[in-house]
Amino acid sequence: MITRSTVDSWLRPAPPPPSPPLDARERRALWFEVTIVLIVTFGLSGVYSALSLLESALQPGGLSEQAVALNPSRSTHSYIDLARQLLGIVKLAAWAALGLYLLWRSGMGPRRIGLGRMRFRDAAVPGVGLAALIGVPGLAFYLAAVALDMNLTVMPSTIDDHWWRLPVLVLWAIANSAAEEVLVVAYLISRLRRLGWGENSSLLVSALLRGSYHLYQGLGGGLGNVLMGLIFGRYWQRTGKLWPLVIAHALIDAVAFVGYALLRGHVSWLP
Repeated sequence: MITRSTVDSWLRPAPPPPSPPLDARERRALWFEVTIVLIVTFGLSGVYSALSLLESALQPGGLSEQAVALNPSRSTHSYIDLARQLLGIVKLAAWAALGLYLLWRSGMGPRRIGLGRMRFRDAAVPGVGLAALIGVPGLAFYLAAVALDMNLTVMPSTIDDHWWRLPVLVLWAIANSAAEEVLVVAYLISRLRRLGWGENSSLLVSALLRGSYHLYQGLGGGLGNVLMGLIFGRYWQRTGKLWPLVIAHALIDAVAFVGYALLRGHVSWLP
C-alpha cells in the first residue's frame, strides 16, 4: 500500500554524497566544462529545437497539421542511408562516452553513477516498470496535445523498408537512451551538485534541458519530456541507479520506433 509518507519520501531527494568544496579556480573550470559539454551536445540541440518549433508555428495552419519524423531516411541510396544512420548513432554513443569519461576523470566511475555490473532484478525489473509508467500516459498525453493543436504529428520512423531498418531503429533507441541518461541525468546533476546547487534546482535544470531538445515536436513534446525528466532525475537522485533509466528509455523508444515501422501502412490511424 502506498502511503503519504512513502510519496513524501520519494518527492524529497536523498542526501547527496559528501564532496570537498571547490576553490574559485576549480569552480570556474567546472563551469567551463559544463558549458562546453552542453554546447557540443544537448544544449545546442535545445536551441535548434526551439527554432524549429518557432518555424513550425509560423507556418500556415496549426501545428497538428504538420508532421515531423524522428528517424527519417537520410539518402535515397540504401547503403549511404545506412552509413549516415550509423554515423548518427555513433555520435550519440560518443556523447555518452564523453560524459562517462569526464565523470571518471573526476573520480566518479561507472559504478558511482549506477552503471556498474547490471543485475536483472535491480535494473531490468524497475526499468520495465518505469517504461510502463512513462510510456502509456505519455502516449495519451501526446494524443491530447495533438488534439489541442499543441503538437506536431510525430512519425517515429520514415526510413524506407531496407533489410537493416529494424536493427538500426533498435540501435537508435539504445543510443538515444545512453546519451540522454548519462549526460542529462548523471553528468549534469552530479556536476551541478559539485557546484553547490541543491537537489531540486539541479533536477529542474536537468528536466528543462530534456524538454528543450524535444520542442521540435511541439509544446506537448517539450512538456511531456520535462515531466519524464523530473521522474527519471528524481529516481536517480533517490537510488543512485542509472541502469533502470537507460533500460526504460531504450524500451520506450524501441517500441515506438519498431512498432511504428511495422504497423505503418497496415493500420489506418497511423500517419
